[in-house]
Amino acid sequence: MNIRALLLAAGLAMGLVTGTGARGATEIIDQVVAIVDNDIIMASELRTRVAQVTENLTSRGIDLPPEDTLIRETLDRLILESIQMQMGQRYGVRISDAQLNAAIGRIAAQNRMSLDEFRVALESRGQSYNDMREQVRRELVLQRVQQGNVNQRIQISEQEVENFIATNEGQKLTRPEYHLLHALLPLASDTPAAEAAKAEAYVKKVLGRIRGGADFSEVVSTSAAPYAFSGGDLGWRSEDDLPSLFADVAPGMSAGETSDPILSESGLHLIHMAELRGGQQVVAQTQASHILVKPSEILTDDQARDLVASLRRRALDGEDFAELAREYSEDIGSAQEGGDLGWTMAGQMVPEFEDAMAATAVGEISEPVRTQFGWHIVKVTGRRDHDMTQDAIRAKAMDYLHNRKYQEELDAWLRQIRDEAFVDIK
Repeated sequence: MNIRALLLAAGLAMGLVTGTGARGATEIIDQVVAIVDNDIIMASELRTRVAQVTENLTSRGIDLPPEDTLIRETLDRLILESIQMQMGQRYGVRISDAQLNAAIGRIAAQNRMSLDEFRVALESRGQSYNDMREQVRRELVLQRVQQGNVNQRIQISEQEVENFIATNEGQKLTRPEYHLLHALLPLASDTPAAEAAKAEAYVKKVLGRIRGGADFSEVVSTSAAPYAFSGGDLGWRSEDDLPSLFADVAPGMSAGETSDPILSESGLHLIHMAELRGGQQVVAQTQASHILVKPSEILTDDQARDLVASLRRRALDGEDFAELAREYSEDIGSAQEGGDLGWTMAGQMVPEFEDAMAATAVGEISEPVRTQFGWHIVKVTGRRDHDMTQDAIRAKAMDYLHNRKYQEELDAWLRQIRDEAFVDIK
């Protein structure tokens, strides 16, 4: 690569200019700096990206590399992006406006702004909101292309998961973690017994309000003298990181639970388990079967409802539900299994379907229920509390191993597609 020629083409060294009469104005001439398969990279694109990289590094207090290194590395990134964007076009990757708006909303939230505030902040810095939207859209396409190609290169065996869980690193990763909120009512060690008893009675009254459904943080933050609480959010803590005063209490608490008052030399403490991850995870599950009938051009919505209602009556009259599902259900995923959906837990089904399951006793068949998919009848065949602790541990270990391998495989894949592409740097 002729770096000097590249610098000149991009208008970054000395400037590539033409005079425009007596005013002596200058004009940068655009030109192709690289051909990448069926795409081209223009000098203006390279200039813009170099300016963005320079501003980003400078704002973070990072020393800029030599100019030729900066240009070369920026061009290499543009080449790789071009290859991937062309792959995205071939694969038919599309980012809807709804997906784009959600992504930009998350960026705004990370900056503690509403979407409108974020737009105003961008424009106040001279940046185009529309340009930013297109850049985010581009990054989402790149992310989809990378994930689609790299994930299929990652293979993790059951033995790898078992081996990792057995290591110290794996044990630490899969230990329970507790998100605790803390409130302390200060109480000096020489407080008279009568005053201490009043303070303890007040704390128990506060605890009663919390256990009755009041918000922990709101209750303790609105306390007033002489019984004003201090404390706050202790954040996520592993069992090893718990304050010794709470080490015997927190591990036995459930999410949403508030402890009994804990007495120390500092006073009376309450701890609230805001969230819990890891540890024993027991979930309520429902086993059900269903029959789905979809409205269509030849079957109106009312007719679809009437059909599932008639199928319900037939099942209640003694016909086999599974046989009716095989004959009539339009859910291709479950019809051949007699409508069997297996064991499900909260959040797996659409809300209307879950409400119907919850309202139906074991062995009973629900009234017709409408969802976005059509009309259903649901037969509940079982309920249980299922211990998913080991499943959760394995899933967490699998995610960790996948993420650890992802960057290695991504780097290898990027090198591969770069080597296989036609690239002509002018």
